Amino acid sequence: METAYRAGRLTLGHFRSGVQVRFKEDDTPVTAADREAEKLIRRRIERAYPGHAILGEEEGEKAAAGASHKWIIDPIDGTKAFIRGVPLYAVLIGLEIEDRIEVGVVYFPALDEMVYAAAGCGCFCNGRRVRVSAVTELSGSAVSFTDSASFERAGKRDAWERLERATAYHPGWTDAYGHALVATGRIEIMLDPFLNPWDGAPFPVLLREAGGYFGDWSGRETIYNDEGLSTSAALLPKVLELLQRKEK
Repeated sequence: METAYRAGRLTLGHFRSGVQVRFKEDDTPVTAADREAEKLIRRRIERAYPGHAILGEEEGEKAAAGASHKWIIDPIDGTKAFIRGVPLYAVLIGLEIEDRIEVGVVYFPALDEMVYAAAGCGCFCNGRRVRVSAVTELSGSAVSFTDSASFERAGKRDAWERLERATAYHPGWTDAYGHALVATGRIEIMLDPFLNPWDGAPFPVLLREAGGYFGDWSGRETIYNDEGLSTSAALLPKVLELLQRKEK
């Protein structure tokens, strides 16, 4: 939590400051804030846990022979929001122990909001325990997303439209913020047709401890299947049925 906080405060020094933007080979943007924040996080982890592996968006993977623990970090999730001055970007840190995410922290620096969880300890937001929404019907649910055009690019437009028709409210509360809103009970569903491991690293344990689910669109808790879904345990079967339904 302290590491996420420090990295987040560092990014605020660049936020709404006209920071220079560069584009990586995959055409995604990166700034000095991304790079500096990741370096800070890596330094602190390496100092405290020199035998652990690290995977980060900007500097790739640092393997450790025989390591059972891997830290997975995204120094700024929502760089497109960050460079536009939108305060919904986040610092993400997840700890994977023997192939299962057991600790997760999401910090929104511009909002000063932190959501965090550890296996068996519950999910919290700024010190207050949180749980997923009690809504049990899709017709009363809010579902969020990052970019509506991404469903078409991923070949998943039909699945998105089925879910859109079945639900009540469809705000584009983007990236990590949407998943955190599900974990804290403020919306019911967040859907990502594209997802890198570092984009989802904290969320399996956050949602699990909050009484919900984070994983792929087939119901498997994972950050490695290129897509993401957050929802409550009560709504999960209904959401999966809509996403997986084959059109006649």
